[in-house]
Parts: sequence; structure tokens; C-alpha cells
Amino acid sequence: MTDSEKTLKLTVNGKEVESAPGEMLIAAAEKAGVLIPRFCYHPRLEPVGVCRMCLVEVKGPRGFTLQPACYISVADGMEVVTDSDKAKKAQDGVLEFLLANHPLDCPVCDKGGECPLQDQTLTFGPGESRFVEEKRHFEKPIAISKLVYLDRERCIQCDRCTRFAADIAGEALIDFEGRGGSLHITTFPDKPFASYFSGNTAQICPVGALTTTPYRFKARPWDLEQVESTCVSCAVGCQMVVQSSENEIVRYLGIDSEAVNQSWLCDKGRFGFESVSSAERIASPYLNGASGMVETGWSQALDAIAKTLKSAEADSVAVIGGSHMANEDVYTWVKFAKGIIGTDSVDAQLDDGLDPKVVALSDRATIQEATQAKLLILLTGDLREELPILFLRIRSAAKKMGLKILEISQSESSLTGDAAVSLRYFPGHAEDLVDGVLGAEIDPGLYSGDLQAARALVSSVDPGSVVVVGGRENLAGSSLDPERAIAKLLDTLAGAKFLSGLRRGNVNGAIDLGMVPGFVPGRVRLESASDSLKA
Repeated sequence: MTDSEKTLKLTVNGKEVESAPGEMLIAAAEKAGVLIPRFCYHPRLEPVGVCRMCLVEVKGPRGFTLQPACYISVADGMEVVTDSDKAKKAQDGVLEFLLANHPLDCPVCDKGGECPLQDQTLTFGPGESRFVEEKRHFEKPIAISKLVYLDRERCIQCDRCTRFAADIAGEALIDFEGRGGSLHITTFPDKPFASYFSGNTAQICPVGALTTTPYRFKARPWDLEQVESTCVSCAVGCQMVVQSSENEIVRYLGIDSEAVNQSWLCDKGRFGFESVSSAERIASPYLNGASGMVETGWSQALDAIAKTLKSAEADSVAVIGGSHMANEDVYTWVKFAKGIIGTDSVDAQLDDGLDPKVVALSDRATIQEATQAKLLILLTGDLREELPILFLRIRSAAKKMGLKILEISQSESSLTGDAAVSLRYFPGHAEDLVDGVLGAEIDPGLYSGDLQAARALVSSVDPGSVVVVGGRENLAGSSLDPERAIAKLLDTLAGAKFLSGLRRGNVNGAIDLGMVPGFVPGRVRLESASDSLKA
């Protein structure tokens, strides 16, 4: 039995609890239904134990002593008490110190109603404060970026935002300044908080110290209606909650989906909701008449479309399907185009994709499989720019799990520093460089980088444990070169899987459902499809 398969037994408040080795005590207790208060702890961040709110009694050689539950791992036979008088007194003390300088502005704070400090003060707090001194004051709010505001008076120094920026996003653009009572969050004087992931710091902030500009003073949590959805700003498909008030979307929040985004959203996805109610959005159909584009009604537009289609030959009709559509919509359009009109001239990639045969017929990998691979080969654009959350997942796997990355690209990317080997090819020579990586002799003038190290890296792993991330790095050039390079890697490395690096929202779903030439729904070739699929 491996260490990961072992089960440890401990006692929490007299109740026996099972846990996995390495699990933090605070997480093990929560699984058993015992909520230990916390501020600095976040399941997706490295523990630091700075807020001390999670102090509990743990039995050791000298009896029960107070220890931070977020900072110690479970041990077999561990005895823990979370509700003793000693633990309660410690929690009271922590809250009293936090509230000594925290402003009493809950009625105007955007965090009001969903604030852990509010909740835990009511549940674990002392009930009243003994402090009568003047609270500290800072200028507020400060716009540390166009999207995030900082209120330093509310900050409780939990270190969540700084850890996310440095450890998860890899952009240490926000940090602590000062000492003692003057300690506060700040940014560098000459650099704004220009992160692609800045909105996450506001979501994980346990108080209202960090707030997002689009949501400020828009609504209260109890006024919001919400539904789970999928982000369509890129092809990752991050899981999120869409919240609305008075029939208007007011914010998106990330959901902790282990398979996809692990609660994070990029700013493009998080703040993209503003386009939904934009005055520039086309809400009605237009007809192109003698005087140009004229707004018209749906009945008139559909009549004009029907009249045109009836008089047209099937092979003269083309259908451009947006890759932001849901799978059900794509399927309907494909059936209409290929089964009713009879045309195979359909597309959802709009010339920034790959040959659909490469995407549809490859053995596809999930994001989880990519992060757990023995070797990840990147033959795509800069993932931080194109698929930001996939970038976070791969970066985290490289930093924490030792994921080996072979980067094959024309220029440096955001993952170059995390790659075991980086190779550069000149435009049009991706296939040649892949030949070289696979053992062929190639012209040294076609590439730069340590080719021998790349060959050794590829030969050191089982081909079946390799995942190739493939996409388009340069839209100015032909897609043939990267397509051939990806296909050669997948054909030569038997058992290797493919993870699409295409950028458009539901482009992979559109390909799966036949919104590309030569295929019908189910990744089935058109020529081999049954009549029932074609009709």
C-alpha cells in the first residue's frame, strides 16, 4: 500500500475521523463536519498560519497545547479539541485584536452579508470590544488597477491576495509594506496591479479590503439570483456562478472545479459580463437593402433567409457557426446545414484553428491528465495570453508536482521559465524541429536550443504518458506546419494524448459536433457516417 492509499485515524472532539496522509487538520475536521474558524487558510493556497484564528488544542507529549489547524498535518492517533474553553478564549482574542482597527462600515461594505469576519465575529467573537482608542486610518479607496480597489483600513493581513499573486499567478505585484500597526497592503509605486488574474484576489479576500470596480455598490448578496454556468471567453470552459440583480448580470464568481479551473477565473472571463448588456450589442436582425443595413423584425429577416435558401444550390451555401454557442445549438445548426440544406461548407474556427482531423481524431487528454503527465509538450501559442487558466494549471503542476515541460515555439512564452527544455524554430520549420526531437538529423540553422536535451527528455518517458498541447502560435503563417508537427508527434509517440490549445470559446465542442467540413456529430467522418447522421 502506497502512502497515498493509507488512511489515518484521528479524534476530533471525541469523534473518530479518517484522513489521508499530508492533509491539513483544518480540512480533515471540515470533512467530518467540524468547522474550524479561519481567515488566512484557503484550500488552493499554501498554508502560512498567520491569522491564528484556527487555533485548536492538539494533544502532544506535554498534553494539550494550542496549535494552528491550518498549518499542521494530520497524524495517526492525533487527538484534537476545537471547542474547549482554551480554544474559545484564543479565538476571542484573535477577533478582538482584528476588530480593534477594523472599521465598522458593514452597511456600506460590498462584502457585507458574505463576510467571514462578520460571520465568525457572531459565532466565535467576544460580543463586545474593550478597545476605546482611535482606530487607524488610511486614504481610501485606492484604485490599484482599473478593476480592483483597495481599502487598507479593512485589511486583516491574512496574506491571501499576496500568496495568490506570487504563488499561483506568478506575478508578485501586490505585497505588504510597513510594520506593526502600520502594516498594510500596497503595490509598487511605478507598477499598477496589472495582472491577468487580479479579480481572484477580490474573490478570496475574507473582508472588503479588495473589491472589484464593476461590482462596487451594485447589489447585496441576499438580493442576488444565481445560476452555475461555463465561461466562454476562451476554450478552457471554467466553471463559474452567474449572479444577477433586477434582471442585470452584476458579477461572475469562480467555482472550485478540480477538473478545470480550481476556483480561479482570468479577468477577461470574470469581467466579460459587461458585454451582455452593452449598448453596442446587436439585439435585432438587419437586412442589407439599397440604402445599406436596415434594422428589421425577426419575421421579415427569416422570410428573406428562407426565400434566399430556396433559390440557392446546396453547394453554394456556407454556414459560419460561432464557437460561443452551446453544444445543443451547434448540433441544431449542423443538422440544418448538412442534413437539410445539404452543404458541407461549414466552419466554426474562422481561420485561427487547426485541421479538424488533428483535433477530432486524436486521443484527447483532459486538463487533469495534462497536469499529471510525465511529459508535457507545448506546441502552441502563449497560454497565458490565449488560455489563461490552463496556464495557471500547468504552471502550478510544474512548480508543485515537478511536471516536465518541453516547449517548442517561435518565441519565449510565459511558461519558458518553467520548461525543462525550450526550443525555438524559425517560421515554417516546426515540423523540421519535431523531426529533430524525434531523432532525425536536421539543419542547425533552423532552430536554437539544446536539441540533445530535448531528445533525452522525450526518450526518458513512456510515450503513453506524454500529452501534446497543440494550437496556433502565429496566425500570420499557414496552419499546415503546426498541424504536421502535431500529427507527427502523436503518430510517432504511440499512446500520446492531445490537448487542444485552440482559443475560441466552445471550438472543441463545435468540432466534436461537426461544425467543420468533413465531419458529422460525434467526431465521425462525413463519408463514413450513416444516413441517419447525415439527415
